[in-house]
Amino acid sequence: MRSLRPSAFVPPGFSVESAVHDGAMTVITVRHMSKSSRCPDCEAITERIHSRYLRRLADLPLAGRQVQLVVVARRFRCDATLCRRAIFTERFSADVLAPRARRTARLDCLVHHLGLALGGRPAASFARRLMLPVSNDTLLRVVRKRGCPPIPPPIVVGIDDWAWRRNQRYGTIICDLERRRPIRLLPDREPATAQAWLAGQPQIAIVSRDRGGGYSLAAAKALPQATQVADRWHLMENASHAFLDAVRKSIRQIRTAIGAAIIDPDLLTAAERIQYEGYLRREDANAAILARAEKGASIKEIVRETGYSRGLVRRILRGQRSDVFRTRESSLESYLPWLDAQWTAGVQNGSELWRRLKSQGFRGCLRVVSEWAGRRRRAEKADAESLRRVPSARTIARLMTTGRDTLSKSETVAIATIESGVPLLIEARAVIAAFHAMIRKKDEAQLDVWIEQARSSLVTSFANGVAKDRTAVRAAIISAWSNGQTEGQITKLKLVKRQMYGRAKLDLLEARLIGAC
Repeated sequence: MRSLRPSAFVPPGFSVESAVHDGAMTVITVRHMSKSSRCPDCEAITERIHSRYLRRLADLPLAGRQVQLVVVARRFRCDATLCRRAIFTERFSADVLAPRARRTARLDCLVHHLGLALGGRPAASFARRLMLPVSNDTLLRVVRKRGCPPIPPPIVVGIDDWAWRRNQRYGTIICDLERRRPIRLLPDREPATAQAWLAGQPQIAIVSRDRGGGYSLAAAKALPQATQVADRWHLMENASHAFLDAVRKSIRQIRTAIGAAIIDPDLLTAAERIQYEGYLRREDANAAILARAEKGASIKEIVRETGYSRGLVRRILRGQRSDVFRTRESSLESYLPWLDAQWTAGVQNGSELWRRLKSQGFRGCLRVVSEWAGRRRRAEKADAESLRRVPSARTIARLMTTGRDTLSKSETVAIATIESGVPLLIEARAVIAAFHAMIRKKDEAQLDVWIEQARSSLVTSFANGVAKDRTAVRAAIISAWSNGQTEGQITKLKLVKRQMYGRAKLDLLEARLIGAC
């Protein structure tokens, strides 16, 4: 077995003069073995020593103890006639000890990686357990000082936005899709900012992006020769949302078909009566806005006259604001598959279901489970009364796109009634299903045919958007590239940002995200 020597614990190029234990710390005195040094100004080599002094450095821990290196440093005289520096301190290799450093290079590397992985305070707490004397501010300074490593010029990039603060401030992330790593964070999502960065990377051949028009415009101006690829996940999600919008536009016809066009306020519960009164107020606002639109007023004029927001006016004109009863997500939402399995197995007592749910981690009260059991019991009767209450548009869209073998009896009857009363929804559902199949099977030959078919259905707006972005959508169908990697890096960025309690500036976020890859 190779024997351990004191010199094995110190950086290369140094010899050990002494090693003593001072309480919880080991102090090792070392001296550089070189007889000469190079002047930092003129780079002349000299052996004339002027004086010596002691340099105290922190080093890697040893046997559970902090280690302090005491370096006997030397000052040399520069003999070059034209050199402005007469006396200089000897320099060491950059991978051993940097000028004016208080830590060895190997300890500084460890501190840097701790800062990248954990941030400030968590890394400082962990460093204390490792016997590394470093503060949280020092950790962040090291991360900022080293910054981001150099990156090779990317050929295929993905670009997307991320939230500094949701609905208020956004930034842009750019990823190298070939090397599967982020390469740049931009302070906003303005097209001009993205265009300026892309213009400095003329070698980029493929740009994968979301469906927004900002990045499309930036890529088209900065890299007109590059191929733009729309994100497949966003295409699928936009298609599903287009069908939901079609259901919302048809909610009046659905209410008529299902037998709930006329509502008796005397039969409503207190909560439903409040929603119904709000519905009547919304109907008055809808009528006023639609009347102005029929007279030829633009959206901007309607906003100025009525004081409503632009988004609200747009939704009213598109027929997306006509639900009577708006449902909220229940605390049982995540437990519904388990409850359905228990109900099918014969456990139909609300109290028993509640006791079993508590063992699954449910924190709600007995009343919530009992009401669910009562609704489920009434739903299975499928009488005429159960058809009078119209589900929300989101629920109808979900039931219409779910296999019939998974629906209850009342749900099946309700959906069959809706389909017979509103046949245009069946056509819209078939159009969206064809689009999903085209994306999954990569059948880009059907794209033009699908656009013409979709333009005559309830999803005209979505079809027009696909037609405007036809080249990028076609590339998304046939290309192997997509923005899924970028979405994953955004998830990682959110984790890093939350580790910093949301207070990290852009340079620190970028250094931690990119440096850790």
